[in-house]
Amino acid sequence: MPHPYAIPIWKKAPFTRLLLPLITGIILQWYLQIPVQFIATAFISFGIAFLSFLLLPIALRFKIQPLQGLIIQLLFIALGAWLTWQKDVRHSNNWYGNYYKEGSYLVVRIEEPLIEKNKSYKADGYVEALVQDGKAIAAEGKLLLYFSKDSFKTDLAYGDRIIIHKNLQAIKNSGNPGAFNYQRHAAFQGIFHNVFLKGNDWKALHKNSKNRFWQIIFSARKYVLDVLQNSINTGKDELGIAEALLIGYTNDLDKDLVQAYSNTGVVHIIAISGMHLALIYVLLVWVFGKIPLINKSKLLQLFLILTCLWLFSILTGASPSVLRAAVMFSFIAVGKTWFKQASIYNSLAASAFVLLCYNPYYLWAVGFQLSYLAVLGIVIFQKPIYNCFYIKNKWLDKTWQLISVSTAAQLLTFPVCIYYFHQFPNLFLISNLIAVPLSAIILYAEIAFIAFSWIPFVGTWLGKLVTGLVWVMNKIILWINDLPFAVWDKIPATVLSTWLLYATLITFCAWLLLKNKIYFRIALFTMLAFVMQGAYNNWQSNKQQKLIVYNVPQHKAIDFINGNRYKFVGDSILLEDGLLQNFHLKPGRIAQQLDTRTDAIDCVFNTGLFYQFNNKKILIADRTIIFDSIAQKIDLDLLIISKNPKLDITSLAKTFNCKQIVFDASNPPWKIEKWKKECKSLNLKFYSIPDTGAFIYNIGI
Repeated sequence: MPHPYAIPIWKKAPFTRLLLPLITGIILQWYLQIPVQFIATAFISFGIAFLSFLLLPIALRFKIQPLQGLIIQLLFIALGAWLTWQKDVRHSNNWYGNYYKEGSYLVVRIEEPLIEKNKSYKADGYVEALVQDGKAIAAEGKLLLYFSKDSFKTDLAYGDRIIIHKNLQAIKNSGNPGAFNYQRHAAFQGIFHNVFLKGNDWKALHKNSKNRFWQIIFSARKYVLDVLQNSINTGKDELGIAEALLIGYTNDLDKDLVQAYSNTGVVHIIAISGMHLALIYVLLVWVFGKIPLINKSKLLQLFLILTCLWLFSILTGASPSVLRAAVMFSFIAVGKTWFKQASIYNSLAASAFVLLCYNPYYLWAVGFQLSYLAVLGIVIFQKPIYNCFYIKNKWLDKTWQLISVSTAAQLLTFPVCIYYFHQFPNLFLISNLIAVPLSAIILYAEIAFIAFSWIPFVGTWLGKLVTGLVWVMNKIILWINDLPFAVWDKIPATVLSTWLLYATLITFCAWLLLKNKIYFRIALFTMLAFVMQGAYNNWQSNKQQKLIVYNVPQHKAIDFINGNRYKFVGDSILLEDGLLQNFHLKPGRIAQQLDTRTDAIDCVFNTGLFYQFNNKKILIADRTIIFDSIAQKIDLDLLIISKNPKLDITSLAKTFNCKQIVFDASNPPWKIEKWKKECKSLNLKFYSIPDTGAFIYNIGI
């Protein structure tokens, strides 16, 4: 019996053939920064080549058809490069950075309601003009605004204009090993500067530049938050989860509770994603299918469903994962209206293509990556996993369906999660089995609560129901998080190890699904490469000896490292405050594969402020030093100045022969600038951590 003809994926989902070259062009442009003249020339040349191909005789075109495919691929690579170039605001002639000088006045429009922080209020600002030498220059571009609480007395709101006179600060990375690339993250949003404003640094102008649509969205968002905050007053944990679950508002979330959700593998519940939009979509289809008159018009139903979906997406902040789901469900809704059933792979590829054309930088968004990988994993693996067992009982079968969905989604997302978050939730099946259905009930209860909160009796009891359900979910998640082996933490991962892990995973799955021994051999080879790469990294980390001075604003943080062990010298708050430690220190320690903190390392000796690491002599000057006249200078390999001591560089130079001076981030900027000038005048080698990032000193190099 002949085998049925298998249609290749690139024919069932033709958008994949357009998406891949588009992604290639985006990546090439970001990393190579190709000049726009070259991109335009390539785009025009490939366009002419494609049109010329159409003029050839049909017989000849058929013979050289692969050439046509190549030309189309190159055309879309050029398109991806051009989209990435034009999305970079720095290429605009009106970008304020092209004209800005220290001392310039900036006219800035507030782009969002202010968000309260510990010591300031934060908002996105949009530069409309610069004022230099008494002349106004039209400009554009975004920047981050921070208003000091000490001097904040006015009620700034969305759409207000202010004029500021304060030098902008370029957004920089901390430079700490393994740290989040915040500079790139901000650049992808078109933000390259921030500014901290006190009362005399800015003045309010007229207040008439509000966009009516966004004003409605912000007002609706504020109304929802007010309703929740007025009703859920039993605890901040319940309020924070309710706000995040319904509209993605995360400012009231407790950091430890978020970490518990992450450790148990259900953080996607409080990060608005495709699951939320799927629940909203199902609800909309049911509601509009029951309303008289509306249920008789498919076009009207389609219009209302799409309108509600997109309004909800915008209300929640329009994150890449939400936009992916909104675009996909839009395609599904349109297809069903005209009785067309498209390939899910094609819908995925088409939605990614549309979003990347809108914003190529979504490609680097973690939510975008995880969203598509999760859906792709469910599409590919859910059915084979579910078919492994046949269960007669209806409720057990539903449970197994949910388990198969969670497992399938985890298969393609866990390598990326390990790369970004360096942990794996071992109990994700248990937590998802409980939290996913419960969160769906909570979401529907919250929607009903917002809709009927104006009815005294109904609103009161719906508010209590939401509060109780969220309380139960939090308690369950915290209980699971406290179980032994709930999370596998501190997993080191690199770009290479992640790709090798994916290669091993995909080829093993292909072998299991297609029963082809070639895939099994490839899987064994990639697994061997993965193990060897890990073994090499372990060997490297076991013989490492280095000192790291971390970039932690207003704090001293130094690690003496020998193999996988480290001795910490710094502020005690960095040992007590989990948030500070996780953000500034933990990524670097994971990257260096450090697993044991100790108070003593064999090759590190110290007396007072002096340390000796093997044959390297180090002085950590974190308090005032009184210099006595000496006959011969003391040799130092490294001098670390910390905690703003009263020191004079000239006096130091008379006492020590120092090869390198390091100013850490616990010193005030003005003092570092003073020390830098002294070092330059004395021809001393120096390193400023706030300016350059963390300092890594390899012993013996």
